[in-house]
Amino acid sequence: MDTMQVRASERLDEVKLHSFLESHFPELPQGQLEISQFSAGHSNLTYCLKIADFEVVLRRPPLGPVAKKAHDMKREFTILSALHPFLTAVPKPYVYVDDRDIIGSDFFLMERKKGVVLDTQFPKGVNQTEELARQLSEKMIDSLVALHAIPYQDTPLKDMVKPDGFMERQVHSWIERYDKAKTAEYAEVTALTDWLKKHVPSNKEATIIHYDYKLNNAMFSEDYSEMIGLFDWEMTTVGDPLADVGVAMSYWMQADDPKMLLYALGEPPVTVLPGFYTRQQFIERYAEKSGRDVSDIQYYCTFAYFKLAVICQQIYYRYVKGQTQDDRFAQMDKMVAALIHQASKSI
Repeated sequence: MDTMQVRASERLDEVKLHSFLESHFPELPQGQLEISQFSAGHSNLTYCLKIADFEVVLRRPPLGPVAKKAHDMKREFTILSALHPFLTAVPKPYVYVDDRDIIGSDFFLMERKKGVVLDTQFPKGVNQTEELARQLSEKMIDSLVALHAIPYQDTPLKDMVKPDGFMERQVHSWIERYDKAKTAEYAEVTALTDWLKKHVPSNKEATIIHYDYKLNNAMFSEDYSEMIGLFDWEMTTVGDPLADVGVAMSYWMQADDPKMLLYALGEPPVTVLPGFYTRQQFIERYAEKSGRDVSDIQYYCTFAYFKLAVICQQIYYRYVKGQTQDDRFAQMDKMVAALIHQASKSI
């Protein structure tokens, strides 16, 4: 996973962090602390802390005001602690820190994994065959099935969640979030939100769901034979597994998608290349491997596009209000419009 120089507005206190690492890692090597930042992601901030051959990953909330209950570092740390024993792709968590004097917020440290993260292109020198694309598609699907098979009742998550009425709460909650973050009016929103409220599926099954499951949150071995890392667990909860599939599909672009959706934030993901499963193929394999009835999947996909639009709108709202100066967010309203249109097409 690529790191870069830390953005000027998001720097950490090296002296305080080095002192903290010395007090919590007895075998810490001598040397200067090097801090770099992971470039991916638009939400929580993620850094690599390195001293000689020692490396850990630090996760902290974004700067500025954040939405209520969002960016809960202690909750994400607890989720990692619960899931790591069941799924080796989950990074091993080390310590949660509530002392805001160190970096200005709470944070946690976790294992640094090393492998290949795919986003808009393959690394140079990789033979991009259709067979490789199919293999990666199947790894993504099968890993999602494996996650949904974890018995959440055997983990601390059972005391953190309320799976009953999950989709009903989700629909109303995300509509409310959208209303609070609006910066423009879109003609399609009223009909879309009315439809979502009227057609909530009655599925009562509950599993652990990642809820931000996408290709660039996964890490593969150098030969692409295994998924060795799965990241960004802040949205994770226990709820309808088909909601997780819907979210995965909202990120899983294909070559015949509208250009506005494909290019709103730059280049599209590699899933548009020949050999990658279509969304329909993804859903069919998931149904086969999990044994679940997916006849209502279109609802979940529609809701997922709306949910993703709300997330983008919340980010754009923070940018418009001057709560973040990250120029990556200046065009986020275009993505909001594209996602609302995509969601509205199927109602």
